[in-house]
Amino acid sequence: MLKITPYIWLIVFIVSIGGLWFPILGYVMAVVMLTLMTTAVFRGRWFCGNLCPRGSLYDFTVSKMSQNRNVPSILSSYRVRIPVFVVTMGFMIYRLTTALGTQNTFDNIGTVLASMCVTMTIISVSMGTYLKPRAWCAICPMGTLQRVLGGSKYQLKMAHDKCIDCKICEKKCPMDLEVRDIGNNPDCIKCGRCVVACPKDALEF
Repeated sequence: MLKITPYIWLIVFIVSIGGLWFPILGYVMAVVMLTLMTTAVFRGRWFCGNLCPRGSLYDFTVSKMSQNRNVPSILSSYRVRIPVFVVTMGFMIYRLTTALGTQNTFDNIGTVLASMCVTMTIISVSMGTYLKPRAWCAICPMGTLQRVLGGSKYQLKMAHDKCIDCKICEKKCPMDLEVRDIGNNPDCIKCGRCVVACPKDALEF
């Protein structure tokens, strides 16, 4: 986790609220998507655990009011993730194409991006409040894309001979992964909280 990670959730509010009056802020969404696609090739879902504005929102704001119910395992399956990805991306592309060729095209595209940010934030915060804070991350289209682009990159490694089975690492994992048996898990968001928490320095990237 980077030093700025606990604060970048503010970007969500700036884009979601400010974007309704200043459409240019919607383009922050485009920058975020390009950045995560670039980093995914080399580090998988690293962006999710370090630079994702909504991820920061879940971990440091939504977590304070979450009911912490278990996330149904089916949500992380491709049977759910692929349809969510197709529908979400298809809807966004449709809205963007309808904005092309209109008056004030630049502003209209920014408005579309900002409104998508608002919609996804409302859905994800609702899920995070009812279930675990990062429930949305199980089906997040951008998380799924990162998993496909570089899910096998920059994997967590464990020195099993040092592990004392204290399970502190699993308590710290925001994705509720079985850290001790993580192996090559493409949904690890590389936040490093388990590494920092381990009392025996048994974990590293």
